[in-house]
Amino acid sequence: MNWLDAIKWDANGLVPAIAQDHVTGRVLMVAWMNREALALTVSEQRGIYWSRSRNKLWRKGEESGHVQLLKELRLDCDGDVLVLQVEQLGGIACHTGRESCFYQRYENGAWQVVDAVHKDPHEIYAS
Repeated sequence: MNWLDAIKWDANGLVPAIAQDHVTGRVLMVAWMNREALALTVSEQRGIYWSRSRNKLWRKGEESGHVQLLKELRLDCDGDVLVLQVEQLGGIACHTGRESCFYQRYENGAWQVVDAVHKDPHEIYAS
C-alpha cells in the first residue's frame, strides 16, 4: 500500500494539516492538504498546502518568504489529521504578521488579541 493511501481524505480529497513549531510546540496554523500537496511537502521538505479559497497549491512563503521547513510529519490514530513539525523561517506564520494564526484568546466573554504583530502585513505582501 502507498503511504498516501493510509490517509482518510475527506469528500473533497483533503485532510487538515496542523503546522507546529518543532522547538516550542506552538501551533502556528491549520491548513488543508490534498494528495499532491502532501507528496510535494515530503519531496521538497517544506510546507505545501491546498488553498481552498484560491483552488490551487500554496507553497507556504511563496509570497511572504516565510517558508516552513519540514522537520517531522505525523498522522493521527484515525488517519484523518496531519501534524507538521516545522521550522518557521522569519518567525511569522500568520498573514497578519504574527508568529501564529492563533493570536486571540478568549477572556471574560470576548476574544482578546494577545500576540504582537512582528511585521506589518502591508510590508510583507507589497506587490
